[in-house]
Amino acid sequence: MKRRERTRQLIELGGLIAKAGLVELTEDDRTAILGLLLEAAARLRDGNREHVLKLWRRRGRRAFEHGVG
Repeated sequence: MKRRERTRQLIELGGLIAKAGLVELTEDDRTAILGLLLEAAARLRDGNREHVLKLWRRRGRRAFEHGVG
């Protein structure tokens, strides 16, 4: 991945964190945000990956459709 593409990806991912309200909900506590992302990654490793992803995709799709953020 080129540097410009990587930078864009990181900015977009940061935007999703903000869109989800995590910055405000954690009072911009980056250790808490990292902790919750690590928790999400652990859930994906637990063997129920496809089920969890399906659920999260559904929630994410609804949020985009309803303009959450």
